[in-house]
Amino acid sequence: MDRWDRAGRAAGYGAALALTPYLLIKVSWVAGSLLGLLPVGAGFGKAEWVVLNSATIGMAGIGIVVALALVRPWGMRIPAAPLTFCAWVATGFLVPVLPYAVLSSLLGSAQGDPHSGRQAGPSMPAWEAALVQIGFVGMGLGLAVALPAYLRRRWPQAFAGRLGDGGKGSLGVPPWAAVIGAAVGLIWLYWALGGTAGVAHRPERDLTWHLLSGVFGFWALVASAATWAAVRGRPAHMPRWAPIVLGWLGSGSLFAWSGWKLPFTLYVAIAQPADAVLPEELALAAVLHLAAVGAGAAMLRTLVRTRPVPGTPVAAA
Repeated sequence: MDRWDRAGRAAGYGAALALTPYLLIKVSWVAGSLLGLLPVGAGFGKAEWVVLNSATIGMAGIGIVVALALVRPWGMRIPAAPLTFCAWVATGFLVPVLPYAVLSSLLGSAQGDPHSGRQAGPSMPAWEAALVQIGFVGMGLGLAVALPAYLRRRWPQAFAGRLGDGGKGSLGVPPWAAVIGAAVGLIWLYWALGGTAGVAHRPERDLTWHLLSGVFGFWALVASAATWAAVRGRPAHMPRWAPIVLGWLGSGSLFAWSGWKLPFTLYVAIAQPADAVLPEELALAAVLHLAAVGAGAAMLRTLVRTRPVPGTPVAAA
């Protein structure tokens, strides 16, 4: 076991451990609300509250199992497709927002708001909010290390050598997904920097919206650049693992976050609830999220088909 495997093993266990308090908190909320011992969250009925938190319990459980699968021997025997898909979505949700967690904390501290970025209330006291944030950050950091180490163990040839060693990846197909991802990312960065074209409700743009738009735009550009490099085999001296890892994280961000936001955007556009207003033009936002989901999935397909040397295919996930 080399140092990368040792680091991956520690990170995987750490990720599972970090998310466990979040799982227990959610279980206590569901049990407490059903037994009448804890209040239901503001704006929710009891049934809605139980269903919502039961879903997050399932997501947290899957996240813990995935983290353990990345470091335990049985994880190498699990069929590749479901494990790698779950890991890809999980890293897409958690790893890209780590910069946001840091920036929001720093800006919140600078403005004297210790609860910036969190909602602490009767159903979530400050200590629970802190444990939730620690769980997400810990899981994100853990997956950022454990997942590449797992992929390197399972498909070592995909990480071997440099881009210029041979093979351009994905059979030389033009990386249209990279172009679409870059376009989406530039629009998000434009909004993050204060651009108003395509914004319908300017007062709804708060600090969180600007930060998240910037973070997602940055990762969209990272994914596009990494996919382009893997397909074109340039720059030739770059280690092959670099665009594979960065492309994995960025494409997962495009797919996971836009896949989550697209249904909500469509709901707001169709139902037009009075208490939910989005800053963006809804039609444009829906098109951007749909394009991001498609581009992210296409980038992943391109990356897993990348070939390190001519005639030596990489095992696809």
